[in-house]
Amino acid sequence: MNRHILLINPWIYDFSAYDLWYKPLGLLYLASLLRVNGVRISWIDCLDPDHPDMRHEPHVRMPKRKSSGEGSYAAERIPKPLPLKSIPRNFHRFGMTPRVFLNTLKSISKPDVIMVTSMMTYWYPGIFDIILLLKMTYPGVPVVLGGNYVTLCPWHASLSRADFCMSGPGELSLPPLLKDLLGMDMPFLPDVQNLDSYPYPAFDLTRQRDCVPILTSRGCPYRCSYCASHLLTDRFRRRDPFRVANEIEYWYSRFGIKNFSFYDDALLVNTQEMAIPLLHELIRRRLPVQFHCPNGLHLREITPELSSLLYRTGFRTIRFGFETSDLIRQKETGGKVNNEEFREAVHHLKLAGYRPQDIGVYILCGLPGQSADEVRESIRFVRSSGARPLLAEYSPIPGSDLWDDAIASSPYPIDTEPLFQNNTLLPCKSASLSYGMYQTLKLMTRLTPQSEDS
Repeated sequence: MNRHILLINPWIYDFSAYDLWYKPLGLLYLASLLRVNGVRISWIDCLDPDHPDMRHEPHVRMPKRKSSGEGSYAAERIPKPLPLKSIPRNFHRFGMTPRVFLNTLKSISKPDVIMVTSMMTYWYPGIFDIILLLKMTYPGVPVVLGGNYVTLCPWHASLSRADFCMSGPGELSLPPLLKDLLGMDMPFLPDVQNLDSYPYPAFDLTRQRDCVPILTSRGCPYRCSYCASHLLTDRFRRRDPFRVANEIEYWYSRFGIKNFSFYDDALLVNTQEMAIPLLHELIRRRLPVQFHCPNGLHLREITPELSSLLYRTGFRTIRFGFETSDLIRQKETGGKVNNEEFREAVHHLKLAGYRPQDIGVYILCGLPGQSADEVRESIRFVRSSGARPLLAEYSPIPGSDLWDDAIASSPYPIDTEPLFQNNTLLPCKSASLSYGMYQTLKLMTRLTPQSEDS
């Protein structure tokens, strides 16, 4: 008899949320691995913007979507968690309502195991609510919680009522767990050293197929002080660029997908290994597709050749990690790029055809000890270089190199309450960078070049 496992991508509880081509890629990879091993899969994506039953829900703001695959989520205002009561902003559930979730859940036959993924540490209240509803609907069915939240905050995830908390890569910890729970073996497993040995993620399970995220690597060769990549993945591994092109062509041919996103931490690192051969191959295949990179690409690798290839291949949304124009903090946070390299990279991108508004550049705001003046100067530097500054509010990540400094500088108990790790709160705000100053800085990024000069 085939075992039956239910996989759930939970809703989001937060002040705001926007879908920049996000998909629960890790859970979809696990779905494929389980299928290869004969497991019957059921799937609930609580963030599904196209669920037909949501149209009949009162008090829900329905999502507005773009043809490229980005857009808002369905949203319903809900009470704020007690620790956030003093924050003067509305709190929302993003995704399906509990009624739609329960109706969907009850339409599925009783599973042998339920697996729930997680993303941001401060989204845990929604996960806790999901698990409570699962326990009420299917008492006795083991609930397994995995994902980033479990890996980064295992001590807190233990409060979730999940029967098992599974940290780290699921393909490593899942087989022994299922052996203990169900007595089943998983004889067909990928070689964790070879990312191309993994089956394609199970995107056929999803209702929304306007965009597919593509993974070309795991991990990152850099160790930036504010980042958790080294905590989530132990080392940097890459796929074969021609097999990546094969996957893109597969999704286009099978489902007509024309929009693809990259969330790799290091897509443009060592371009001769991945980016350049991949881009040449995509140009050769002449697929009518376009690409989006919302995660922050590495600027140091940008050359005239690479800029031209990105533009010709159809990279429409390009975002780069710059963080700051302050030379000292550049070195302290990882030294990915300096100011001279930044200006040169922007110059190459503009010559290739990108407009200033196309070249999005992330500036970190709210780092421990950071002043509003530093952020203001970084914004001015990016704009004067001919690119578009985008504020990225710092979120303290447990275990990152900046974590101890964040605890020391934050006015919130971020080490005991993950809700206060939410970047929306500006968790490390201070007299030199208050929330009011941040709002002024945010307005500054929206100025047009003409209004800045006037």
